[in-house]
Amino acid sequence: MLTRRDFLQVAAATAVLTSGAPLVRAAARQSITQDSLLAMKPVGQVTLLNFTDIHAQLMPLYFREPSVNLGVGEVRGLVPHLTGKDFLKAYGLKPGTPEAYALSAEDFSALAGAYGRVGGLDRMATLVKAIRAARPDNTLLIDCGDTWQGSYTSLQTRGEDMVDAMNLLGVDVMVPHWEFTYGEARVKELVAKLKFPFLAQNVKDTEWEEDVFPHTATFERGGVKIAVIGQAFPYTPVANPRYMMPKWSFGIRDDEMQKRVDAARAGGADLIVVASHNGFDVDRKMAGRVKGIDVLLTGHTHDAIPAVVKVGDTLLVASGSHGKFLARLDVEVKNKKVVAHSFKLMPVFSDVVAADAEMKALIDKIRAPHQAVLGKKLAKTESLLYRRGNFNGTFDDLICQALLDERDAQIALSPGFRWGSSLPPGADITLEDVYNQTAITYPSAYRSEMTGQLLKDILEDVADNLFNPDPYYQQGGDMVRVGGLGYRIDIAKPMGSRISEMTLLKTGQKLDASKTYVVSGWASVNEGTQGPPIWDVVSGWLGKHPTVRFDDNRAVKVVGG
Repeated sequence: MLTRRDFLQVAAATAVLTSGAPLVRAAARQSITQDSLLAMKPVGQVTLLNFTDIHAQLMPLYFREPSVNLGVGEVRGLVPHLTGKDFLKAYGLKPGTPEAYALSAEDFSALAGAYGRVGGLDRMATLVKAIRAARPDNTLLIDCGDTWQGSYTSLQTRGEDMVDAMNLLGVDVMVPHWEFTYGEARVKELVAKLKFPFLAQNVKDTEWEEDVFPHTATFERGGVKIAVIGQAFPYTPVANPRYMMPKWSFGIRDDEMQKRVDAARAGGADLIVVASHNGFDVDRKMAGRVKGIDVLLTGHTHDAIPAVVKVGDTLLVASGSHGKFLARLDVEVKNKKVVAHSFKLMPVFSDVVAADAEMKALIDKIRAPHQAVLGKKLAKTESLLYRRGNFNGTFDDLICQALLDERDAQIALSPGFRWGSSLPPGADITLEDVYNQTAITYPSAYRSEMTGQLLKDILEDVADNLFNPDPYYQQGGDMVRVGGLGYRIDIAKPMGSRISEMTLLKTGQKLDASKTYVVSGWASVNEGTQGPPIWDVVSGWLGKHPTVRFDDNRAVKVVGG
């Protein structure tokens, strides 16, 4: 297997030659094959395949895992709040290996040159078909949501491209979150096109408190009766615009979940699986409160964990994001209990997994009308561009700088979204890359005035959503990204006391609570927000800056972690 030392030696020897890159990549590929990715000794009667948070990514991409993922309270120092060397050590992974490249941010730019892109739904389809061929009567494929949003083609087709792709992939059941940002009417239209159940036990009609969607679907695999219960993101109307789903209420509703689990068991289910978009820490707490869940497949927080996490008798699975991984959990069930299991989190290395012909043909058909937009080159980056992490990523900094310059603002705010592909140094930035960071249905880039006190209140509110010690009060997303502004955050302090030392970077002046500042941002959840779409702002700025470089942000000082 290629070690980090081996790779760095090869890279150094070939760095002066452009033609050296394929040699490094070829050397790396010798340690990975499609068969080695798939290799796993079957266990028991049931194979659960799972992915989540694909964010409409049909094509292979680069995606850097977080270097910062802080936990608070009881989860401090626990997965998924281990990153980098600590994460590799926890799972016995050697730096420089394919697994280290897939699962951590360590040496990402260098290793990207060796191991290449990941994901691609045609590659995912190849793996799914191979496992189904080996386990034809035992396999269930579950999508834990954030599937229809996050790309140019999904925005243009209002999610239909992903519905067609998931139907072809043969998904057996899914749960939602960003799907709701197409609005109630469009969600119903797309659900009607699905060839599989769309589950959300915690979504109710606001007038009658009746279920909007089915809560449970039942299957039989390997002679085992399986009940799958679906959980949508509980804070959708808070994290996303309420006006897009005005007649639906959400929430964690773990009391309702307990009733669903009990009813499924009473109905003869041998295996209870919850497909959830709560986020890892929320699901870890739910698994400790709701009794009788055998397997909990978690989504939303994009965590990729190469082993199951046990909470009591519940097996908790986190399968990453952006089509980068396919998770496989085999379980043996006896007398309505899981008595044995085996797990593998398979990185979908695009260079070594063959493209499935059927899925590739569909993807080509979807993308063909849009090639002029997708392939338009805007600029080149000299540095790694990424978003994933609790605080500003370099792609976030690029977006903030575009807001500052194009909207003539003193301060920029960009939402703490986790989705969006990465770009290694030397890569072209295309218009498709911009949409991969910005493709939402409420994209207006506003320009307004805010007092220093309001800006502090905004940062405090988002910080509590992220760092409240009780996971049930964490309402999704990472810290709002800032441009033109520095601050200090103590994540261990209580609500209202975490943010201090707010400073305008251009002048070095401390923010005055009573003074007004010009602020630009995007993705406001307020109806009627005015301004150009964010992708026009960013692409316009890139048109004036053909070469860009953004190093890691040092303006946010984090303590208490």
